[in-house]
Amino acid sequence: MDLREELSGITCPVVTPFEADSSEIDETAFTDLLEFLLENDVDGVFPCGTTGEFASLTPEERRRVHELAVETVDGEVPVLAGAAATSVDEAVEYAEHAAEIGADAAVVTEPYFHGPNAPAGNQRFFEAVSDRSPLPILLYNIPPCTGGSIALETIAALADHENVLGLKDSSGDLEYFLSALRRTPEDFLLLQGYDALLVPALRMGADGGLNAGSNVAPAQYVDLYETVDGDRGRERQDAIEPLFDACATHGFAPATKTALEYRGVIPSDAVRPPLVSVPDDGQAAIETGVDELLESGRE
Repeated sequence: MDLREELSGITCPVVTPFEADSSEIDETAFTDLLEFLLENDVDGVFPCGTTGEFASLTPEERRRVHELAVETVDGEVPVLAGAAATSVDEAVEYAEHAAEIGADAAVVTEPYFHGPNAPAGNQRFFEAVSDRSPLPILLYNIPPCTGGSIALETIAALADHENVLGLKDSSGDLEYFLSALRRTPEDFLLLQGYDALLVPALRMGADGGLNAGSNVAPAQYVDLYETVDGDRGRERQDAIEPLFDACATHGFAPATKTALEYRGVIPSDAVRPPLVSVPDDGQAAIETGVDELLESGRE
């Protein structure tokens, strides 16, 4: 499998549905969601990312979610396993388990909680994980959750590592993304993780998107990717904005789950602490955003 080619499109950072009464993982809802995404032609799935609430899952639950994803997808599209951790050993353990069950790559953030780390320390961390991982590593830049962006010099250096696949950038900084594009070789995968910048990034050379909204409207995101250079791409980007704004206001996991429940794809929008569900006065904006995005896909 040529992962760069396979992931040149729309990959979905899949939510982790919980049962409303117990907060346990709703495995049936999770597999139903994956099947919904496959039916709508997404190019990859990423369980246990930020939208998947990995930080609220136990290690055993994270492994179980990965197992369910690999079993359900059954080779139809690549599975990117979330391997974010604060130590090299823990990140490698997630990557090793993901390899054992048949996932295709592991996604790793900068170590969080330590605060802003020196670029040299982050580079050593990524190199150590990449050296030991049995799977290719996708770097994940999400500065609000890690204390800072991965230094561009670090990305440029890691791009030469034989086991580093590419970068998902959720910084919301288009200049940063374009700088990463200029500093890395053509075969370095660059995925835009900030929905509001998807069309600009694709038009400037991004390989694809890894976007929370694709849980809710996968067909519309796939169509955006396929029509990005025309007026339809711009129109679809405009249609994404209301739902993305709601996600930015209420949090990506809560708002995405509310939207999925509204669509009838999952039965509950339950989240785990410290996240809170979207309040009643915020649900109307999400429902309107969903309706507008779905309507934009009709001829």
